[in-house]
Amino acid sequence: MAAGYLDILRARHAVRLLVGTLVGRLPNATAAIAIVLFVRAEGGSYSLAGALAAVYGVANAVGQPVLGRLVDLRGQPRVQLPAAVLSALAMAVFAFAGTGSPVLAYAAVGAAGLFTPPLEGGLRALWPSVLGKEDQVHTAYAMDAVAQEVMFTVGPLLVTVCVSLWSPLVALLVLNGLGVLGALSVVVSPPSRAWRSAPREAHWLGALRSGGLLALLGAFLFIGMALGSITVASVPYADEHGGDAVYGWLMAGLGLGALIGGAVYGARRWTGEPAPRLRLLVALLAVCYLPLTLMPGAVAMVLLTVLAGVFLAPCIACAFVLVDVHAPRGTVTEAFSWLVTTFTVGASVGTGLTGPVVEHGGALWGFAVPGAAGAVSLLVLVATGRVLAAPARGAVVAASSENDPNRAVEPRFSSGHRA
Repeated sequence: MAAGYLDILRARHAVRLLVGTLVGRLPNATAAIAIVLFVRAEGGSYSLAGALAAVYGVANAVGQPVLGRLVDLRGQPRVQLPAAVLSALAMAVFAFAGTGSPVLAYAAVGAAGLFTPPLEGGLRALWPSVLGKEDQVHTAYAMDAVAQEVMFTVGPLLVTVCVSLWSPLVALLVLNGLGVLGALSVVVSPPSRAWRSAPREAHWLGALRSGGLLALLGAFLFIGMALGSITVASVPYADEHGGDAVYGWLMAGLGLGALIGGAVYGARRWTGEPAPRLRLLVALLAVCYLPLTLMPGAVAMVLLTVLAGVFLAPCIACAFVLVDVHAPRGTVTEAFSWLVTTFTVGASVGTGLTGPVVEHGGALWGFAVPGAAGAVSLLVLVATGRVLAAPARGAVVAASSENDPNRAVEPRFSSGHRA
């Protein structure tokens, strides 16, 4: 299992890019949790916490593809680092101002989300130029998803440690400071400074003119919604079963499950078309959300969150391959950023919806949301199966410095396409 991952990590600059991206994404990955805990410490309601987290997510959803398109046009260093600094400054304003002025709180949180740098999409764009081989790039996608789950496992624990040792305010400041350092590490690296997007066709829709990409975005909207709903539903459950420590372990359990599933998924070289495989993975993901409604004791509930997360990273890794297939030429960063954006929008909708659901129906109804959202995601994939399975007809990213420096035709793609 480790051999394929070790080959990736031995590549020059791979470890630096991976670690820098993960650290740079800590503020985004932990924002919902940190905001919920901060608002509760300020005496705010679950509805306010969910609404602020939703505003952050929606602003992030707007900013990611816009910044991703700027990265494709202007390069990574000119966009990523300034955006990271602005996002951190806005979150610092929210931390020091608190929730006393709702207008300022919403504005600051919105600005923090809007300027979150598209590091995730940027890393996906860099892998082909760093590795060069299709099978290694696909393994890197899976390893990338696994590494993110390490972040999603460690991130919630880091938030709760900061809150326990200091305060939610310090947690917000520390995480966003680390985010700036991570972005800086990435953008000063040689691959990031040298990377340039392929020439692109001028089109106001950009990556969104691809029907296959739109189908993926529709499905991942509901997967994000499922994950966001668990974030909020776990708060009242934890309040009744041990407090912040239990909440942190529940969130870490999701990441641990995804880490395990992603590690196993990435260790295997998959054959066949990715679209049917994605449908199966999403179906299994939806089924594994259902046991959360049992709400057993804290230890058993953590184990159920591990189970709920097992198929998340495989779904994401499989989706990366399909994005690579359907992304129009010269829009690689934007296309990956749209997937991140849609996932974030879904998570924001999930947090915003589940807050009132929890207040009126309790944690049980909150945990019913992810199973329902997973089922809808599967229906979207089934309904758009022909679009996802169809050849991209020239919409695939063409060989260029952004993904194939040797301009070699990749063996698993149709003639005229490039990985």
